[in-house]
Amino acid sequence: MSTGRSANGALATGVSRRACLAALGAPAVWLAAPTAAHAGGQIEEPLADSVRTALHLAVSNSAPPEPEFASTDARIRYLRWLGTMSDRLRSRKPQWEQRRDFLQTVWYESRRAGLDVSLVLGLIQVESGFRKYAVSSVGARGYMQVMPFWVRLIGDGDAGKLFHMQTNLRFGCVIMRHYLERERGDLFLALGRYNGSRGQAPYPMAVLGAQRKWVFEDRMYAAA
Repeated sequence: MSTGRSANGALATGVSRRACLAALGAPAVWLAAPTAAHAGGQIEEPLADSVRTALHLAVSNSAPPEPEFASTDARIRYLRWLGTMSDRLRSRKPQWEQRRDFLQTVWYESRRAGLDVSLVLGLIQVESGFRKYAVSSVGARGYMQVMPFWVRLIGDGDAGKLFHMQTNLRFGCVIMRHYLERERGDLFLALGRYNGSRGQAPYPMAVLGAQRKWVFEDRMYAAA
């Protein structure tokens, strides 16, 4: 199990299940209906007080996700990423302002949680088909299909806030990071836990297959 950094600076976690990697080229049945909400539902489990406090702090302070850049080059690379992802997302979100705000927030919250942005976009594609108000059969809500019990455990108890874009993405990314840490970096098991199907291959396969669409190859940067 290895953990490194991707080109955009976010943490990239390896996958430890050979079957999951081998299946990336195979069609995933859960990708056949992109408008469906496929969440199996995170399972409520006891949390140690220290973990609960850390997660509560992680979802607090929902300041506007204004990107900050250490250099002009970093800002230019972000804008190239934004333009590329905007083109890929156009069929799901036709209005430019909505695409921009959504992608900017995904970028911000993914990096804040130390997750690869392409992984989060792949997870959103499988979970909700990029639908803000998606609700699964088990009650998971929003883009990242967050179960309402999370706002009781680590939030303010208002499950309605899970339909707020940044709140939903903040909770989803923090929960995914929590599961990665709990599984000691095993992405296969962490994805299964996120979906409530730990140890089963279909969901991780679907997310990793979807992730490939959202990988950004900055050819201008590579050429330089």
